[in-house]
Amino acid sequence: MVMSSEQVALEVAKALDMKRADDIRVFDVQGVSGVTDFYVVATGTSAPHLKALIAETQRHMKGLGVASYRTSGEADSGWIAVDYIHAVAHVFSPEARAYYTIERLWETAREVPFRPES
Repeated sequence: MVMSSEQVALEVAKALDMKRADDIRVFDVQGVSGVTDFYVVATGTSAPHLKALIAETQRHMKGLGVASYRTSGEADSGWIAVDYIHAVAHVFSPEARAYYTIERLWETAREVPFRPES
């Protein structure tokens, strides 16, 4: 099964939700960013939670046949990014997310509705 870029982003968001990530947002940055089509941003509560969020995301996506290209950052730094080529996940600690205010980079992008299952 071939997934669209938006489906990849929404599956990443779903995986993050399964491990109780907070404030999950999905941005369609096609035409806004030359790096990827979608960004998924979420918050974890602690370094172990960030690790669990990334591990669950990678497990879930691998099960769907979507491998990550690269992972950057460290849980102890408060930020980890996972690149799925057409969608990139950014998982932050609350402090790092407040500091970087990454959503401002894509304020002209369309936000894709994501409704957590929980």
